Amino acid sequence: MIRDQETLNQLLDTISRFVRERLIPAEERVAEEDVIPEDIVQEMKEMGLFGLSIPEEYGGLGLTMEEEVLVAFEIGKTSPAFRSIFGTNNGIGSQGILLDGTEEQKRKYLPRLASGELIGAFCLTAPDVGSDAASLKTRAERDGDHYVLNGTKRFITNGPIAGIFTVMARTGGEGAGGISAFIVEGDTPGLIRGKPDRKMGQRGAHTCDIIFENCRVPAENIIGLKEGQGFKTAMKVLDRGRLHISAVCVGVAERLIEDSLRYAIERRQFGKPIAEHQLIQAMLADSKAEAYAARSMVLEAARKMDNGERVSMEAACCKMFCSEMVGRVADRAVQIHGGAGYIADYGIERFYRDVRLFRIYEGTTQIQQIVIARNMVREAQS
Repeated sequence: MIRDQETLNQLLDTISRFVRERLIPAEERVAEEDVIPEDIVQEMKEMGLFGLSIPEEYGGLGLTMEEEVLVAFEIGKTSPAFRSIFGTNNGIGSQGILLDGTEEQKRKYLPRLASGELIGAFCLTAPDVGSDAASLKTRAERDGDHYVLNGTKRFITNGPIAGIFTVMARTGGEGAGGISAFIVEGDTPGLIRGKPDRKMGQRGAHTCDIIFENCRVPAENIIGLKEGQGFKTAMKVLDRGRLHISAVCVGVAERLIEDSLRYAIERRQFGKPIAEHQLIQAMLADSKAEAYAARSMVLEAARKMDNGERVSMEAACCKMFCSEMVGRVADRAVQIHGGAGYIADYGIERFYRDVRLFRIYEGTTQIQQIVIARNMVREAQS
């Protein structure tokens, strides 16, 4: 946790400068080569970006949720691929261990995640199970002092390069109560990485299938040393992850608004800048208002989490609104740029493709609607 506002401001200024001077100029190269340059990854490690949410005692910066979303606002102003490589270390790749792991598990893995020595990944989605996570089929059978994992996980972010996986597998009967969470190291025999997926956008951020074929995992690597707690762990991890993704959506939206405003001021039609035409102004105003609303709600939810309040409904509200919002902002950005927005030269079309994923991963918009409504009903009945 950062102790004073001045230190936090220094961190945010440093990250903002890093985004402007190092990441934005590299966006086109990453899109063309489909890889983040190693020197940039090394700079991220040195800045502590791989350990933003990991406590200081384990080598991280130990940011509060509010501080983390403020950082995500800044990181969101460049290609989402840059955030993706360290995002799992701060969210779904480490939080299961941090929230429910034993002290020994924390000390063994969290410092290496915080430094970027290990890249983390989260294995929940499967070929036949996505939003209905409680029905997952991957099995973990106890065999002496090991569990034997068999099954396939799909669309695993950082799967091709991860050194550690948080894997949800079924150790008991049907439903959420039969699911346990395992820490699986990347070089474990029987863990097979599929071919990297070809995606609509977010080049430089890689996903693939992770296949387990009689993969033997030490029993000491079940998170918290308890069977049947995996689904609860996953849901807690997703609450924080959804707030982080929401903040990234805000950052991307603000970047698109800045680019659109700059273009509208420079581009002239009918004898004046298009920024002076009311229909263009309406699109700019709508985008600004929605991005402001999104920023405000993310900060409010983050503060509630920091106060120890349960924020499952608020996190779902943020994820639903912010991911849908940035899609609308990106669409308006293309429209404001006109033909130039459809051409790769300005990068607007790349962002248009990149942001489409935000409405899908870490819970689709429709899943967020279900989470919100169920929480509303539960609160009303109680």
